[in-house]
Amino acid sequence: MKKLDTQSPDFQAELKALLAFETAQNPEIDRIVADICADVQKRGDAALIEYTNRFDGTSAQTIDDLILTQDDLQSAFERLPENIQTALKTAARRVESYHQHQKMESWTYEDEDGTLLGQQITPLDRVGIYVPGGKAAYPSSVIMNAMPAHVAGVKEIIMVVPTPKGERNDIVLAAAFVAGVTKVFTVGGAQAVAALAYGTESVPQVDKITGPGNAFVAAAKRRVFGVVGIDMVAGPSEILVIADGTTPADWVAMDLFSQAEHDEIAQAILIGTSQAYLDEVQTAMNRLIETMPRRAIIEASLGNRGAMILAKDLDEACEIANYISPEHLELSVENPQEWVKKIRHAGAIFMGRYTSESLGDYCAGPNHVLPTSRTARFSSPLGTYDFQKRSSLIQVSEQGAQKLGKTASVLAHGESLTAHARAAEFRLKD
Repeated sequence: MKKLDTQSPDFQAELKALLAFETAQNPEIDRIVADICADVQKRGDAALIEYTNRFDGTSAQTIDDLILTQDDLQSAFERLPENIQTALKTAARRVESYHQHQKMESWTYEDEDGTLLGQQITPLDRVGIYVPGGKAAYPSSVIMNAMPAHVAGVKEIIMVVPTPKGERNDIVLAAAFVAGVTKVFTVGGAQAVAALAYGTESVPQVDKITGPGNAFVAAAKRRVFGVVGIDMVAGPSEILVIADGTTPADWVAMDLFSQAEHDEIAQAILIGTSQAYLDEVQTAMNRLIETMPRRAIIEASLGNRGAMILAKDLDEACEIANYISPEHLELSVENPQEWVKKIRHAGAIFMGRYTSESLGDYCAGPNHVLPTSRTARFSSPLGTYDFQKRSSLIQVSEQGAQKLGKTASVLAHGESLTAHARAAEFRLKD
């Protein structure tokens, strides 16, 4: 891991270089995705079957070969050992409970002239969730994407998940059953995103697509945005740990590993206020790496984008954290509730030495779909509110029309929009 010191005259430049990640779209990927999206839009199910067979190595003859029903999902759940069933239900229950607190409610008020104003909250009709199925299976992604939609009141939740070589993962399908997914299509890639966005003979068009994927999925989500809504275009996973030296070094080392093991471009950063403690964590990492099944990925990740930063105190550490705006931030310090007040930008904040980031990934309750690549400066975690929309309510009284009509008339004439002005003036008594 790189070693940085805030007292170095080159620190800001080094930090900026550390955080730099090429987010520009790949023209070749964009071209391929554009062709796939256009083909799916034109040929529907036939194109979807063709691309799925080509990219996933399947042999589907009809679209029915790629559809799973509620009975299929329930059967997958029932095939699992009881401890896995219990874990899925526990995680789903906790995520549901947390997201219940996020539900927006409709409201109205009347002003002094009897005009009613307000906001009406309604759920989206139908959403699509993309669940990765390539390098690994992610039942947690199913729960984190589907459960807030379910809580919001979405009537139909359509899930797409690739099944390389036709292998279906029972834990993923069981998670869909537990989280209330309506129907599953075993398709992935840009073709799945296009099918959800445009609709085919069998795949219903959705209102919004959520969930992470590879570069082709990300490019497809960018392309269809505007036809449908999307949650975000996610980058590599990130963790930043601020440690004051009171947490066992082994714990912090494993927390860093927990994000580094995602892939070679994930980022793990530790900020400490003591060089001796940073050295202690490095020693722990050197020892623990021997026990990691994904050692090669962890070492590549830490070597490519990992770092240890020596800060003069926790105040400075928090300011650096605000600049980094990480996806996951662990405040592994004494009195975390005091220090959290200094944090302005982070996707999720894990407070105290017992709160490992991995608990948030699976079962704490808050959503693990989080802004990456410094977008936590202006973005928020996925939540119930992402599956609800707001409509403004305006009911102007006769008395209110007299006052508002004159104001609107003046402003409309100022914009040379005569019809706008006349529409308001017709309702005036004088």
